[in-house]
Amino acid sequence: MSATTDVTDPAAGVARETAGGERRGLDLGRFRELSLVPAILVLGLIGFIVSPAFLTADNLIGVAQQSTELSLLVLATALILIAGRMDLSLESTIGVAPVIAVWLVLPTSGARFTGLGLLPEWTAVPLCLLVGVVIGAVNGFLILKLRLNGFIVTLGMLTMLRGLQVALSEGQSIVELPSSFTYLGKASWLGVPAAIWICVVLFAAGGSALAWLRHGRALYAIGGNAEAARTAGIRVDRIVWVVLVLGSVLAAFAGILYSGHYGSISATQGSGWIFQVFAATVIGGVSLNGGKGSVFGALTGVLTLQLVVNVMTLAGVPPLWNQFLNGAIIIVALIISRFASGEKQE
Repeated sequence: MSATTDVTDPAAGVARETAGGERRGLDLGRFRELSLVPAILVLGLIGFIVSPAFLTADNLIGVAQQSTELSLLVLATALILIAGRMDLSLESTIGVAPVIAVWLVLPTSGARFTGLGLLPEWTAVPLCLLVGVVIGAVNGFLILKLRLNGFIVTLGMLTMLRGLQVALSEGQSIVELPSSFTYLGKASWLGVPAAIWICVVLFAAGGSALAWLRHGRALYAIGGNAEAARTAGIRVDRIVWVVLVLGSVLAAFAGILYSGHYGSISATQGSGWIFQVFAATVIGGVSLNGGKGSVFGALTGVLTLQLVVNVMTLAGVPPLWNQFLNGAIIIVALIISRFASGEKQE
């Protein structure tokens, strides 16, 4: 029966082969994605002790709302890391994609920001997502076809896109956005911000794809051993290319939610986010070496970082200490996650 399964589903066979040497840690490894749940519960208890307002619906919804854009970048990064790749340009995509879309649809006069006004305003959202597709496709071409170093390629793309964002926005915030562009960031469905519902659906879709779809399972096989996956008949380059494009689209969509939430597009939107993104992803149990992790674990990483910020704010900790304390929590959470997952240090 197992041989038949491996033939019909190469990804499952390669994943089992890759994990063959880790059977002893398998039982603990199953709980890797739950390793931050105790930390979240402890943060909840501390938050309640610090301020009774912590457990109010408004505060918790506010924390979730502030986590939505970051969580989409974390979802994108988790999928890419599981496939054994890395994309630093997601930080710039969240800013440049909305800027390009708005630049193409806003009129050439009558506003502080000067656009081309080539297309109707309702096309702003599709254009933004299309920009994400183009960025991901270009990254994939440079990395997979030209065989350039992925870290250097995406670092260069991050810098280039950041410069394009500042140039097109003329170094200022864009405050007059199309109504179609701000709807999802401002709307509420059943009393809960639409962005939260969207994130829940996207994370559920991502987790389901990794668990049950053949191409989703193939990401683990590719990240664990790309050559073995290729030998088993998995189209490694095609799948990785699709994941890179999907990651950029998620980053562009995060840009839409963020711009709509705050009603403007900053010239520095997304700057410095990549550090939080990688921190949340890694402490959530996704391996930088590829082939391990889950989107649920990545989500717990986001919630951990956001709850830390929220608790510190309620405790009256000066914002100047936020970066230091956030970094300390990341290190502690990473140590806890390492032991809880049952992994041995290499």
